[in-house]
Amino acid sequence: MFDEESRYFNLETVKIKGGDGREIAYKKRRFLPRGEKLQTLAEVTIGAGDRLDQVSSQTIGNAEQFWQVADANNAMDPNSLTDTPGNRVRIPVPEANF
Repeated sequence: MFDEESRYFNLETVKIKGGDGREIAYKKRRFLPRGEKLQTLAEVTIGAGDRLDQVSSQTIGNAEQFWQVADANNAMDPNSLTDTPGNRVRIPVPEANF
């Protein structure tokens, strides 16, 4: 259902019967981790024009893992982390699922 690099990959898949009797598969809800509990690899200062995918690529080696940086900073909107040049952003030790 999801690529192994997805934040949803490890979530349990469950099924429910629809009104027409068909089974519908879905992933259970993902609860955001508390960012302060994630181990920090580094902190970076955001520059003008920086994008989170670029920051992720440069620091943890994979642009598609931007969501791990968002989790480490308790950001519901990942783009908010790079909106203001000068922001300090925590980079987590990457999860082992990629």
